[in-house]
Amino acid sequence: MDDRSEDQWRHQEGSDTSSEDGHRRNNTQYRDPMPHDAKPAATGDRSHSEGSAGFLEVFCGPLLNYNRMGNDKAASPMWYGSVLIVTAPGPSPAHLELSCVGRAKSATNGGQPDGQRDTADTSPQKTPPVKLYSDPDKTFWRYEISLPLQGFEAEWAYSIPDLDFGNKGQARARSTFFVPSKDESMRIMFHSCNGFSVGTDETAWSGTALWHDVLRIHETKPFHVMIGGGDQIYNDGIRVAGPLRTWTALHNPKRRREYPFNESLRAECDEYYFQNYVRWYSADPFAVANRQIPQVNIWDDHDIIDGFGSYTDRFMQSHVFRGVGGVAHKYYMLFQHHFPPPASTFTSDAPASTAEKGKDTGADPAQTKNSYVMTNHEEDPKWIIGTKPGPYVQEASRSLYMQLGAHIAFVGLDARTERTRHQINYPETYDLLFDRVGRELSAAQGSIKHLVVLLGVPIAYPRLIWLENILTSPIIGPIRFLNKRFGVAGSFFNHFDGQVDLLDDLDDHYTARQHKKERKQLIQRLQQLALAHSARVSIVSGDVHLGALGRFYSHPKLQIPAEDDHRYMANVISSAITNKPPPRAVANMLAARNKIHHLDHDTDETLLNLFDRDPGGVNKTAAKNHSTMPSRNYAILSETAGSVPSKVHTNADAHPPGQPPKRTATGRDGHKFLHFGEWGAGASHPAATGVEPSGTYDDGGLDVCLRVEIDPSDAEGRTEGYGFCIPPLTVPRRRNEGGAKGEKMVR
Repeated sequence: MDDRSEDQWRHQEGSDTSSEDGHRRNNTQYRDPMPHDAKPAATGDRSHSEGSAGFLEVFCGPLLNYNRMGNDKAASPMWYGSVLIVTAPGPSPAHLELSCVGRAKSATNGGQPDGQRDTADTSPQKTPPVKLYSDPDKTFWRYEISLPLQGFEAEWAYSIPDLDFGNKGQARARSTFFVPSKDESMRIMFHSCNGFSVGTDETAWSGTALWHDVLRIHETKPFHVMIGGGDQIYNDGIRVAGPLRTWTALHNPKRRREYPFNESLRAECDEYYFQNYVRWYSADPFAVANRQIPQVNIWDDHDIIDGFGSYTDRFMQSHVFRGVGGVAHKYYMLFQHHFPPPASTFTSDAPASTAEKGKDTGADPAQTKNSYVMTNHEEDPKWIIGTKPGPYVQEASRSLYMQLGAHIAFVGLDARTERTRHQINYPETYDLLFDRVGRELSAAQGSIKHLVVLLGVPIAYPRLIWLENILTSPIIGPIRFLNKRFGVAGSFFNHFDGQVDLLDDLDDHYTARQHKKERKQLIQRLQQLALAHSARVSIVSGDVHLGALGRFYSHPKLQIPAEDDHRYMANVISSAITNKPPPRAVANMLAARNKIHHLDHDTDETLLNLFDRDPGGVNKTAAKNHSTMPSRNYAILSETAGSVPSKVHTNADAHPPGQPPKRTATGRDGHKFLHFGEWGAGASHPAATGVEPSGTYDDGGLDVCLRVEIDPSDAEGRTEGYGFCIPPLTVPRRRNEGGAKGEKMVR
């Protein structure tokens, strides 16, 4: 939910001049998309290849990614990842040196190793660089790394000699990261909306302050992976202070649709996206997390441009939208996935070069001149690749599957590449995804206890159809006419397609009326997947700039304990880690709309009253709002099993009054706790620290903690935690016992 004004959609007048055929006369006047105090460590003068003392100059990096596990049935499963650096053009950089430091230290144990400081039974490795892409200004290098998981949580160190990192050289010369033991699952940090909407006063929100809190928790109890749920970077400034400002300022819809995206404009947009990535990914403390915590990312609209895919089809088919979609995809693949981009992207000069497979005429020679793109590569097994290009991005969707340690699997759905106003993903893409996940869970033979699914936009969320009805009703027509003629209600309408500005956000929601059928089918297929494999399915989402917890669950009439309920799916909603939250009135309105909804005859859904108090005692919501939190936040997910006994209970037979025993149907409607792990949810729950396991469940249960910002003026980003637990799933043999007609559950 973005606060937008007319100034955010139209450029401010400047001294540079532009022509309406799409060519900026002077591209040196672009506003720095980063705040003045968040410069990259070293971007350098890209006219030369060597930094100080003959070292190769680094523009960005190192960036650490996690890709997948392999040989998970072997005695020592393998961990696969990569490191990316972006340098000035020049000779190949030195080999990456990788070594195991030993058993991870535990800050909760006085900073000492947990037992003897074991070292891995491996020798230090040296890994050569692989060139992914280069042009006369920069080169992208990937180092592929693999290591065996040990019988203990291990710390690994990597370094690349002879690089010039500028004034951050010593800090970036050597980095460490952590991997779980071969018998444990990964500690997951989840975030979304890592940037600011155009026009936001970034100083008032202390910039990227919450990343300081992420690093403090990481220092106390290391994260093994951080999952970006979309909008890892905000590229919206391209329309305000970048090469699209002239196009954005056009008032005539026909001229805007027909505006050319030629090679000159593509090159300017290419430079803008590259520079914005370098600035954002080189700025501390985010840059520190990027090199210490392995990343897994899925993109959303702001990684491209605000609202991409959710405007009218006629407008989305314009040359400019297709062009910026291609350029954004190029740098998304390079920076966020360490993967080579297509050889060329869409331009109106050579539109056939990115046509559907079987119809293309090869790469655009204007783009491939003086550049290199790696082409002889194999697709990583992590990918689930769509069968055809998206409607506006001329590339196939790329969803993800990977195992996160011993008992957790992860699926990230690419819900942006194929998105239109009337669909989120192609039916064929869902088939590919469920076929892949089903095969992986079958092959795991029960070792996978929990499937975490990333959907960038929440799917268990209050309905806003009533607001859609108002904004698309005939009463808006006269206001729109006055806006076009006289500028009345300027901030109420966007300058892309003339529609009400909020509609692209509403159209993104799974709960929007045009996505209702697709949403229902997706949830029911996830339920069947859980039932077939006795694996709990949980969902993580961002986008809405609020913290919340939605749940699907079996109707109380069925009397199914949540531990046995394949329909019970939590939707952890964590957003935003950087962007500002909506006004408290919006959060309160959403909480007031938190009704019990019925997905079908057997499945209900609603939000949990998770927030028993405001963070730090700071008043952020109405007294009766305990379900939506308008404050910046991120989430931590980790296994509940551990050596620390649960603080929620002492034993299964003697539990405090009001606390349900495990495996008991509460018969509640969902606004209150539905099971043992939700009892006492909030700031006092044992999972609220986000550090030690609660011990609430055995393998397969998850502790979930939302770390919520207390004071946006606090540059250190201090937070308060809110916790609850998700139980593992055990599907018992049951045929029509205590349930509705036709209810069948089999192991």
